[in-house]
Amino acid sequence: MKFKMNVNKIEENIYEIAPKTLMARIRGKIEKFQMRVPVHIYANDYILEKIRSDRTLDQITNVACLPGIQKHAIALSDAHQGYGFCIGGVAGTDAEDGMISPGGVGYDINCGVRLLRSNLMLNDVRSILPSLLGTIFKNIPSGLGSKGKLNISYSDLDNVLNDGMNWALDKGYANEEDLKHCEEGGCLMGADAKLISQKAKQRAIKQLGSLGSGNHFLEIQKVDEIYNEKIAKALGIIKKNQITIMIHTGSRALGHQVCTDSLRNIEQAMHKYNVKVPDRELACVPANTPEAKNYLSSMACAANFGFTNRQLITHWIRESFQNTFKKDFDALDLHLIYGVCHNILKIEEHEINGTRMKLNVHRKGATRAFPPGHPDLPNDYKSIGQPALIPGTMGSASYLCVGKPKAMELSFGSTAHGSGRMMSRTKATKKYWGAQIKEDLAKKGILVMSASMKILAEEAPGAYKDIDQVVQVSHNLEIIEKIVRLVPIGVVKG
Repeated sequence: MKFKMNVNKIEENIYEIAPKTLMARIRGKIEKFQMRVPVHIYANDYILEKIRSDRTLDQITNVACLPGIQKHAIALSDAHQGYGFCIGGVAGTDAEDGMISPGGVGYDINCGVRLLRSNLMLNDVRSILPSLLGTIFKNIPSGLGSKGKLNISYSDLDNVLNDGMNWALDKGYANEEDLKHCEEGGCLMGADAKLISQKAKQRAIKQLGSLGSGNHFLEIQKVDEIYNEKIAKALGIIKKNQITIMIHTGSRALGHQVCTDSLRNIEQAMHKYNVKVPDRELACVPANTPEAKNYLSSMACAANFGFTNRQLITHWIRESFQNTFKKDFDALDLHLIYGVCHNILKIEEHEINGTRMKLNVHRKGATRAFPPGHPDLPNDYKSIGQPALIPGTMGSASYLCVGKPKAMELSFGSTAHGSGRMMSRTKATKKYWGAQIKEDLAKKGILVMSASMKILAEEAPGAYKDIDQVVQVSHNLEIIEKIVRLVPIGVVKG
């Protein structure tokens, strides 16, 4: 049910919807629900107008009704309509008995981004870019239903689900630094492959090491702007026109099936625990129940698949560069700067009303952005803060940022995860032609390869918010600090 929203500006770039009573139709009957916390929206005037254009505010207001929710429900500057929670939404619930909701993570569990640096410059790759991109496109299966190159057993798959990137390390597809520079060390604890359905495993076993469809991508980028030279240098970014590589994909069909299976179990269990929510897509159960614990373990399996999937792609990208330039890993400096999750639930400690408290932090289309000194950061990044990667469209830019202390106060240590759609895929395909998008990007010096022209239409740059404004909001709020702006020169779309 759509509500009339009274959105009040309380500070620059911060808007609030105060707690109120909501009315929703549940099984044909109108019921009342009370918002337990306010909603905070991080936006400027341009972004707020885009956020108001769909059901984003309805969805995040529903989230504010969840039992056990703490402090505020958050719509970040890239927020747009999703399943249950809006995408670009963050919520923390009491880790003891607050709600756990699969809709607060979504279907593409641990969709995420990682960034590799290199010591190559634009002039090194410009003339061979078509060949290099073609090699990458050939080496990494991409698109809807694509299958990875590996022929693994179900025993191997279980090890991936349980151990994440540790499996890739053991098999020679990763190095120790890759794990150190990945969120959670590339392995979410508590995973139990025995909980994953056979259907989910059957869908997953051929997809390990493949690029998903839709907004997933591989990008060869050049450094466009450096805002903080000291921090950029600490991350291996030295000068403009330096080449980087960005990878964006998730847990493929496995994550979708894990979410589907979990939602079915949790929807059935809600009656047992007498849980009611204003939107059935917000299906949830208390954290101290067997169903919640099973979801967390299953989600961790899908997350570990996502970590490993991106690592295998990283391995083959390195191979593609090494074969093209006839140089080894060290000679090309193809080190991982950092890898982040976008759709994930973490049990973290945050300060609520002056008291430290464990929370179930749901990040749905949101990037963790912990500040300097946080104990979860690798030692070499403790003094600068966690790298936060915010990709834009294939026709705009992406940002390498670092988390700031204000993030812990404002957003449970979170920031935006990308541009955020402002046009549905259906509308985009009616407005844009894939071939024209490809031609327009080529005129801008951006070479694009895709498994389908339809995907290029769906992912047209005009279907998304302005990435510069999205990032600037978080920068102005001191949730993150902009360090480097990156622009694409070669793109593989799934």
